[in-house]
Amino acid sequence: METFFQQIINGLVLGSMYALVALGYTMVYGIINLINFAHGEVLMVGALVSWTVVSALADTGMPGWAAMLVSLMCAILVCSALNFTVEKLAYRPLRNAPRLAPLITAMGMSLLLQTLAMIIWKPNPKPYPILLPSTPIDLGGPVISVTQCLILGVTACLLAALMYLVNQTKLGRAMRATAENPRVAALMGVRPDMVISATFIIGAMLAAVAGVMWAANYGTVQHSMGFLPGLKAFTAAVLGGIGNLAGAVVGGLLLGLVEALGAGYLGALTGGILGSHYADIFAFVALILVLTLRPQGLLGERVADRA
Repeated sequence: METFFQQIINGLVLGSMYALVALGYTMVYGIINLINFAHGEVLMVGALVSWTVVSALADTGMPGWAAMLVSLMCAILVCSALNFTVEKLAYRPLRNAPRLAPLITAMGMSLLLQTLAMIIWKPNPKPYPILLPSTPIDLGGPVISVTQCLILGVTACLLAALMYLVNQTKLGRAMRATAENPRVAALMGVRPDMVISATFIIGAMLAAVAGVMWAANYGTVQHSMGFLPGLKAFTAAVLGGIGNLAGAVVGGLLLGLVEALGAGYLGALTGGILGSHYADIFAFVALILVLTLRPQGLLGERVADRA
Protein backbone atom coordinates (compact mmCIF):
# COMPACT_ATOMS: atom_id res chain seq x y z
CA MET A 1 0.00 0.00 0.00
CA GLU A 2 2.89 2.36 0.68
CA THR A 3 4.17 1.82 -2.86
CA PHE A 4 0.65 2.29 -4.22
CA PHE A 5 0.14 5.65 -2.51
CA GLN A 6 3.64 6.77 -3.51
CA GLN A 7 2.85 6.03 -7.15
CA ILE A 8 -0.46 7.89 -6.81
CA ILE A 9 1.43 10.98 -5.67
CA ASN A 10 3.94 10.62 -8.50
CA GLY A 11 1.10 10.13 -10.98
CA LEU A 12 -0.74 13.25 -9.84
CA VAL A 13 2.43 15.32 -10.15
CA LEU A 14 3.18 13.96 -13.62
CA GLY A 15 -0.45 14.28 -14.70
CA SER A 16 -0.56 17.89 -13.53
CA MET A 17 2.26 18.79 -15.90
CA TYR A 18 0.62 16.86 -18.73
CA ALA A 19 -2.63 18.72 -18.05
CA LEU A 20 -0.97 22.14 -18.36
CA VAL A 21 0.43 21.28 -21.78
CA ALA A 22 -2.73 19.46 -22.90
CA LEU A 23 -4.77 22.62 -22.25
CA GLY A 24 -2.67 24.43 -24.85
CA TYR A 25 -3.42 21.73 -27.41
CA THR A 26 -7.13 21.64 -26.70
CA MET A 27 -7.60 25.44 -26.63
CA VAL A 28 -5.96 25.90 -30.02
CA TYR A 29 -7.85 22.96 -31.50
CA GLY A 30 -11.14 24.19 -30.08
CA ILE A 31 -10.80 27.54 -31.83
CA ILE A 32 -9.09 26.86 -35.18
CA ASN A 33 -9.13 23.02 -35.40
CA LEU A 34 -5.34 22.88 -35.51
CA ILE A 35 -3.10 20.41 -33.71
CA ASN A 36 -0.03 22.49 -32.82
CA PHE A 37 2.62 19.77 -32.75
CA ALA A 38 5.25 22.40 -31.92
CA HIS A 39 3.64 22.93 -28.51
CA GLY A 40 5.96 20.44 -26.80
CA GLU A 41 8.92 22.46 -28.02
CA VAL A 42 7.49 25.53 -26.27
CA LEU A 43 7.80 23.56 -23.03
CA MET A 44 11.41 22.79 -23.96
CA VAL A 45 12.22 26.45 -24.68
CA GLY A 46 10.68 27.46 -21.35
CA ALA A 47 12.84 24.95 -19.49
CA LEU A 48 16.03 26.01 -21.28
CA VAL A 49 15.34 29.73 -20.78
CA SER A 50 14.74 29.04 -17.09
CA TRP A 51 18.01 27.10 -16.87
CA THR A 52 19.87 29.99 -18.55
CA VAL A 53 18.46 32.57 -16.13
CA VAL A 54 19.01 30.39 -13.06
CA SER A 55 22.61 29.73 -14.12
CA ALA A 56 23.20 33.45 -14.61
CA LEU A 57 21.82 34.18 -11.12
CA ALA A 58 23.78 31.39 -9.44
CA ASP A 59 26.56 33.69 -8.16
CA THR A 60 24.33 36.56 -7.04
CA GLY A 61 23.33 34.99 -3.73
CA MET A 62 19.64 35.20 -4.61
CA PRO A 63 17.43 32.70 -2.73
CA GLY A 64 16.44 29.63 -4.73
CA TRP A 65 12.73 30.42 -4.75
CA ALA A 66 13.40 33.95 -5.99
CA ALA A 67 15.69 32.69 -8.76
CA MET A 68 13.01 30.21 -9.82
CA LEU A 69 10.38 32.96 -9.87
CA VAL A 70 12.56 35.27 -11.98
CA SER A 71 13.42 32.45 -14.37
CA LEU A 72 9.73 31.52 -14.63
CA MET A 73 8.77 35.07 -15.58
CA CYS A 74 11.51 35.15 -18.23
CA ALA A 75 10.40 31.76 -19.57
CA ILE A 76 6.79 32.94 -19.82
CA LEU A 77 7.80 36.09 -21.72
CA VAL A 78 10.03 34.22 -24.17
CA CYS A 79 7.54 31.41 -24.77
CA SER A 80 4.65 33.85 -25.24
CA ALA A 81 6.64 35.83 -27.82
CA LEU A 82 7.70 32.59 -29.52
CA ASN A 83 4.18 31.16 -29.80
CA PHE A 84 2.79 34.52 -30.97
CA THR A 85 5.45 34.64 -33.70
CA VAL A 86 4.87 31.04 -34.74
CA GLU A 87 1.12 31.60 -35.03
CA LYS A 88 1.52 34.81 -37.02
CA LEU A 89 4.20 33.60 -39.43
CA ALA A 90 3.53 29.88 -39.79
CA TYR A 91 -0.15 29.22 -39.07
CA ARG A 92 -2.09 32.39 -39.92
CA PRO A 93 -1.21 32.37 -43.65
CA LEU A 94 -2.49 28.78 -43.85
CA ARG A 95 -5.72 29.31 -41.94
CA ASN A 96 -7.94 28.71 -44.99
CA ALA A 97 -5.65 26.17 -46.62
CA PRO A 98 -6.40 22.42 -46.76
CA ARG A 99 -6.10 20.92 -43.29
CA LEU A 100 -3.06 18.85 -44.20
CA ALA A 101 -0.94 21.98 -44.84
CA PRO A 102 -1.09 23.40 -41.27
CA LEU A 103 -0.46 19.90 -39.89
CA ILE A 104 2.73 19.49 -41.91
CA THR A 105 3.75 23.04 -41.00
CA ALA A 106 3.29 22.26 -37.29
CA MET A 107 5.56 19.22 -37.60
CA GLY A 108 8.11 21.33 -39.45
CA MET A 109 8.00 24.00 -36.74
CA SER A 110 8.62 21.31 -34.12
CA LEU A 111 11.78 20.15 -35.89
CA LEU A 112 12.87 23.74 -36.54
CA LEU A 113 12.54 24.73 -32.88
CA GLN A 114 14.43 21.62 -31.77
CA THR A 115 17.25 22.42 -34.20
CA LEU A 116 17.44 26.06 -33.16
CA ALA A 117 17.50 25.07 -29.49
CA MET A 118 20.30 22.60 -30.21
CA ILE A 119 22.31 25.34 -31.91
CA ILE A 120 21.71 27.91 -29.15
CA TRP A 121 22.03 25.69 -26.08
CA LYS A 122 24.13 22.80 -27.52
CA PRO A 123 22.91 19.18 -27.62
CA ASN A 124 24.33 17.92 -24.34
CA PRO A 125 21.97 17.51 -21.32
CA LYS A 126 22.38 20.16 -18.64
CA PRO A 127 21.75 19.68 -14.90
CA TYR A 128 19.05 21.96 -13.53
CA PRO A 129 20.07 23.39 -10.13
CA ILE A 130 18.19 22.38 -7.00
CA LEU A 131 16.47 25.62 -5.99
CA LEU A 132 14.03 24.43 -3.32
CA PRO A 133 14.65 22.35 -0.17
CA SER A 134 15.39 18.77 -1.17
CA THR A 135 14.34 17.14 2.10
CA PRO A 136 11.16 15.14 1.34
CA ILE A 137 8.00 15.55 3.40
CA ASP A 138 6.99 12.29 5.09
CA LEU A 139 3.28 11.51 4.72
CA GLY A 140 3.35 8.44 6.93
CA GLY A 141 5.12 6.19 4.45
CA PRO A 142 4.82 7.91 1.09
CA VAL A 143 6.94 11.04 0.65
CA ILE A 144 6.55 14.17 -1.43
CA SER A 145 9.15 16.81 -2.19
CA VAL A 146 8.69 20.56 -1.87
CA THR A 147 9.01 20.84 -5.65
CA GLN A 148 6.19 18.33 -6.15
CA CYS A 149 3.99 20.23 -3.69
CA LEU A 150 4.70 23.40 -5.66
CA ILE A 151 3.79 21.66 -8.92
CA LEU A 152 0.44 20.49 -7.54
CA GLY A 153 -0.35 23.89 -6.01
CA VAL A 154 0.65 25.95 -9.05
CA THR A 155 -1.21 23.63 -11.40
CA ALA A 156 -4.42 23.81 -9.35
CA CYS A 157 -4.26 27.62 -9.24
CA LEU A 158 -3.57 27.94 -12.96
CA LEU A 159 -6.36 25.56 -13.91
CA ALA A 160 -8.83 27.47 -11.74
CA ALA A 161 -7.68 30.78 -13.24
CA LEU A 162 -8.01 29.43 -16.77
CA MET A 163 -11.53 28.11 -16.14
CA TYR A 164 -12.49 31.54 -14.75
CA LEU A 165 -10.91 33.29 -17.75
CA VAL A 166 -12.75 31.16 -20.30
CA ASN A 167 -16.13 31.09 -18.57
CA GLN A 168 -16.41 34.47 -16.84
CA THR A 169 -14.41 37.11 -18.73
CA LYS A 170 -14.91 39.12 -21.89
CA LEU A 171 -11.91 37.45 -23.53
CA GLY A 172 -13.34 34.04 -22.63
CA ARG A 173 -16.65 34.91 -24.25
CA ALA A 174 -14.79 36.07 -27.34
CA MET A 175 -12.86 32.79 -27.41
CA ARG A 176 -16.06 30.76 -27.16
CA ALA A 177 -17.72 32.85 -29.87
CA THR A 178 -14.74 32.47 -32.19
CA ALA A 179 -14.69 28.73 -31.59
CA GLU A 180 -18.37 28.50 -32.49
CA ASN A 181 -18.30 30.63 -35.64
CA PRO A 182 -15.44 33.05 -36.43
CA ARG A 183 -17.34 34.90 -39.18
CA VAL A 184 -20.41 35.58 -37.07
CA ALA A 185 -18.18 36.52 -34.12
CA ALA A 186 -16.42 39.06 -36.34
CA LEU A 187 -19.78 40.56 -37.30
CA MET A 188 -20.56 40.96 -33.59
CA GLY A 189 -17.39 42.99 -32.98
CA VAL A 190 -14.99 40.19 -32.01
CA ARG A 191 -11.55 40.26 -33.61
CA PRO A 192 -10.78 36.59 -34.40
CA ASP A 193 -7.09 37.21 -35.15
CA MET A 194 -6.62 38.85 -31.76
CA VAL A 195 -8.49 36.06 -30.01
CA ILE A 196 -6.46 33.34 -31.74
CA SER A 197 -3.18 35.11 -30.88
CA ALA A 198 -4.31 35.44 -27.26
CA THR A 199 -5.11 31.71 -27.21
CA PHE A 200 -1.63 30.85 -28.44
CA ILE A 201 -0.09 33.15 -25.84
CA ILE A 202 -2.11 31.61 -23.00
CA GLY A 203 -1.13 28.13 -24.15
CA ALA A 204 2.51 29.21 -24.26
CA MET A 205 2.32 30.56 -20.71
CA LEU A 206 0.97 27.24 -19.44
CA ALA A 207 3.63 25.31 -21.38
CA ALA A 208 6.38 27.57 -19.98
CA VAL A 209 5.22 26.90 -16.42
CA ALA A 210 5.09 23.16 -17.18
CA GLY A 211 8.62 23.33 -18.63
CA VAL A 212 10.07 25.00 -15.54
CA MET A 213 8.25 22.57 -13.25
CA TRP A 214 9.44 19.62 -15.37
CA ALA A 215 13.06 20.81 -15.19
CA ALA A 216 12.86 21.41 -11.44
CA ASN A 217 11.29 18.00 -10.83
CA TYR A 218 13.60 15.90 -13.02
CA GLY A 219 16.75 18.00 -12.69
CA THR A 220 17.89 18.03 -16.32
CA VAL A 221 17.16 19.96 -19.53
CA GLN A 222 18.08 19.46 -23.19
CA HIS A 223 16.89 20.41 -26.66
CA SER A 224 14.87 17.23 -27.23
CA MET A 225 13.09 17.16 -23.86
CA GLY A 226 9.83 18.57 -25.20
CA PHE A 227 8.99 15.82 -27.69
CA LEU A 228 7.80 13.09 -25.34
CA PRO A 229 5.91 15.37 -22.89
CA GLY A 230 4.30 17.06 -25.88
CA LEU A 231 3.25 13.71 -27.32
CA LYS A 232 1.91 12.57 -23.94
CA ALA A 233 0.02 15.84 -23.47
CA PHE A 234 -1.55 15.48 -26.91
CA THR A 235 -2.50 11.93 -25.94
CA ALA A 236 -4.05 13.31 -22.74
CA ALA A 237 -6.04 15.89 -24.70
CA VAL A 238 -7.38 13.20 -27.04
CA LEU A 239 -8.02 10.89 -24.10
CA GLY A 240 -10.18 13.44 -22.31
CA GLY A 241 -11.85 14.76 -25.46
CA ILE A 242 -9.86 17.28 -27.46
CA GLY A 243 -11.61 20.65 -27.54
CA ASN A 244 -12.87 20.21 -23.97
CA LEU A 245 -10.89 22.01 -21.23
CA ALA A 246 -12.12 19.78 -18.43
CA GLY A 247 -11.36 16.77 -20.61
CA ALA A 248 -7.74 17.90 -21.03
CA VAL A 249 -7.34 18.10 -17.24
CA VAL A 250 -8.98 14.72 -16.66
CA GLY A 251 -6.97 13.15 -19.47
CA GLY A 252 -3.69 14.54 -18.15
CA LEU A 253 -4.29 13.37 -14.59
CA LEU A 254 -5.49 9.95 -15.75
CA LEU A 255 -2.53 9.51 -18.06
CA GLY A 256 -0.11 10.47 -15.30
CA LEU A 257 -1.70 7.99 -12.88
CA VAL A 258 -1.69 5.19 -15.45
CA GLU A 259 1.94 5.83 -16.30
CA ALA A 260 3.06 6.03 -12.66
CA LEU A 261 1.18 2.91 -11.61
CA GLY A 262 2.47 1.12 -14.67
CA ALA A 263 6.05 2.07 -13.78
CA GLY A 264 5.52 0.81 -10.23
CA TYR A 265 3.95 -2.53 -11.07
CA LEU A 266 5.04 -3.33 -14.63
CA GLY A 267 7.96 -5.47 -13.54
CA ALA A 268 5.81 -7.55 -11.18
CA LEU A 269 3.01 -7.94 -13.72
CA THR A 270 5.36 -9.23 -16.43
CA GLY A 271 7.56 -11.37 -14.21
CA GLY A 272 10.52 -9.04 -14.61
CA ILE A 273 10.50 -9.16 -18.41
CA LEU A 274 9.57 -5.49 -18.74
CA GLY A 275 10.95 -2.77 -16.46
CA SER A 276 9.65 0.64 -15.47
CA HIS A 277 11.10 2.21 -18.64
CA TYR A 278 8.32 0.44 -20.57
CA ALA A 279 5.61 2.34 -18.67
CA ASP A 280 4.65 4.18 -21.86
CA ILE A 281 2.96 0.95 -22.95
CA PHE A 282 0.20 1.48 -20.39
CA ALA A 283 -0.41 5.07 -21.43
CA PHE A 284 -0.87 4.31 -25.12
CA VAL A 285 -2.82 1.10 -24.49
CA ALA A 286 -5.24 3.18 -22.40
CA LEU A 287 -5.52 5.66 -25.29
CA ILE A 288 -6.24 2.88 -27.80
CA LEU A 289 -8.92 1.39 -25.57
CA VAL A 290 -10.63 4.73 -24.99
CA LEU A 291 -10.58 5.64 -28.68
CA THR A 292 -11.88 2.19 -29.60
CA LEU A 293 -14.74 2.26 -27.10
CA ARG A 294 -15.40 6.02 -27.06
CA PRO A 295 -13.79 7.79 -30.04
CA GLN A 296 -14.81 11.28 -28.87
CA GLY A 297 -12.80 10.85 -25.63
CA LEU A 298 -13.90 10.43 -22.04
CA LEU A 299 -15.75 13.74 -21.76
CA GLY A 300 -16.24 14.30 -25.47
CA GLU A 301 -15.39 17.24 -27.66
CA ARG A 302 -17.48 20.28 -26.83
CA VAL A 303 -19.25 21.11 -30.07
CA ALA A 304 -21.65 24.05 -30.35
CA ASP A 305 -25.15 23.53 -31.76
CA ARG A 306 -25.64 25.66 -34.84
CA ALA A 307 -28.99 26.54 -36.33
